[in-house]
Amino acid sequence: MKNRNENLKRVIVDFKKLTPEILAMLVDKFPDGYDDRDIVSFKNAKNELIEAVELITEDTKYLVKVSAKLEVTMDNYDEDDYEDFDDNDPEAVQDPKMDESDDDF
Repeated sequence: MKNRNENLKRVIVDFKKLTPEILAMLVDKFPDGYDDRDIVSFKNAKNELIEAVELITEDTKYLVKVSAKLEVTMDNYDEDDYEDFDDNDPEAVQDPKMDESDDDF
């Protein structure tokens, strides 16, 4: 028996490509943030180790790369910040202001 997730389109999402729609789904799935058990690790085509959180929609499996920027952006999420943008606009999600301590991710 085939797993339902085998036929899904797979998309790896870096913070630079994060859209308001994906960010909202992440915050909905992980309202208190993600932790180590939510992170999946895999090697990309360049044989680099990637850590990501998995987000599955009806037709797509997103692997959103874990980063300090992602964590801060999820912590500070307010859907009103994105009401003037299209849901799929990667320009809408801006780099958060980071402390030097946030770079230790």
